[in-house]
Amino acid sequence: MSIATYIVISIIKSAILVWVLLTVAAYSVWLERKVSAHIQNRWGPTRVGPFGLLQPLVDGAKFIFKEDLTQPHVYKPLYIAAPMIAVAFAVTSISVVPFGNSIYIPPISIGHWFTTPEIDTPLQVTDLNIGLLVILGITSMGVYGVALAGWASNNKYSLLGGLRASAQMISYEVSLGLSLVPVLLRSGTLSLRGIVESQRHLHWNFWYFPFGTLAFFTYLISAYAETNRTPFDLPEAESELVAGYHTEYSAMKFAMFFMAEYINMVTVGSVATLLFLGGWLGPVFGPPILQTFLPVIWFCLKVFLFIFLYVWVRWTLPRFRYDQLMAFGWKVLLPTAIANIVVTSLFVALTS
Repeated sequence: MSIATYIVISIIKSAILVWVLLTVAAYSVWLERKVSAHIQNRWGPTRVGPFGLLQPLVDGAKFIFKEDLTQPHVYKPLYIAAPMIAVAFAVTSISVVPFGNSIYIPPISIGHWFTTPEIDTPLQVTDLNIGLLVILGITSMGVYGVALAGWASNNKYSLLGGLRASAQMISYEVSLGLSLVPVLLRSGTLSLRGIVESQRHLHWNFWYFPFGTLAFFTYLISAYAETNRTPFDLPEAESELVAGYHTEYSAMKFAMFFMAEYINMVTVGSVATLLFLGGWLGPVFGPPILQTFLPVIWFCLKVFLFIFLYVWVRWTLPRFRYDQLMAFGWKVLLPTAIANIVVTSLFVALTS
């Protein structure tokens, strides 16, 4: 494959990925509204389109045309840059996530004067052998958008929300990173594709009891805190901080923070799927075209399971107090993750 062809394919895959991410983020909001409504014995969105399916389009148009109010006391450069930073890191982090095996397109002759090049490209934007480290590094940078939003708003509630987000990110990032070490010890690689392929023969890491199961739940709880979701949504606690770090935001800037949050949910679900649930591995049968896209369907179904779990937990559990949040991260999750690494290391060393 020539460099020009590679660049064109990368641009096409990037454009498709961004469009899919924005669509998934929009309809994740619709899913959350419908699920929460059913939990509370309500209907949720029903008016716009069948089952309210066009509600995300209407909400997006509303945010675009809504008046954008900027208070005179904000520090404008960082106030404007903060939501852009949050969205940029959220979108970038998923660029190294593989969604399936690869797509092969044979050369196609168009008349007698032109033949398309042979294309065999993986179903991801960038294939890196340290993909997991890249995701951890980029997602940890996303807190800068939240912290800068809280400081630049020049509002005490926003500042407290930004400080809470920073402290929460630092605390739970440690547990989240350490919870993945047992998976790396078992697979022996930092490549996301390599981790998935290792589960083809070793079975899903989630069933690697008790080490993989304990690592999975440690990762899941830490990921809830990383994405500021209930019961760990202290940076935007409405009962205490009005709306936290986005109190002073409106219109599209306000929507960008929500876009970043829901895209991060997709990233967390994708990483959990790849590391613990076998990624795109599953029963594959039928004609070649179905064998190409069926792994992608398995991957999407597993990620959907995590998004649904996010929504279910949000509307089931109450919010922690902030001291409980920090104590749980440092006194429960961190020792659990370290103990799991020690025991897994001994087990791997003795059985290898």
